[in-house]
Amino acid sequence: MPHLVAATSLALMPPPANGDPNAAKQQSIMSVGMIVLMFVFFWVLVLRPQQKRAKEQTERLKTLKSGDRVTTSSGLVGTALTVKDTTVTIRCGDAKLEVLKSTVTEVVSGDAGANQ
Repeated sequence: MPHLVAATSLALMPPPANGDPNAAKQQSIMSVGMIVLMFVFFWVLVLRPQQKRAKEQTERLKTLKSGDRVTTSSGLVGTALTVKDTTVTIRCGDAKLEVLKSTVTEVVSGDAGANQ
């Protein structure tokens, strides 16, 4: 795949002025440099923040304990009753629901939730 991108960028470049081989090398280096620069921007603007959010979510789920106020991705708000490896039992109004731990998007500790 990288060879295809490099070949395409070389094919789209204008011919070197006066047949100068150094100009052709400089243009190819500039093309490769631009591709690398675009990848760096993509990583900084898209991939890095996504990795950071995933790490924060993992830490949030590790610290989840019984008595914490939780919000799920589907919008359910309740209090965690039991926390297992992959599931959490929450009390939401009069209902007692068991949801996947990965659906918990927000956790407020039991002490902070009591003050609200």
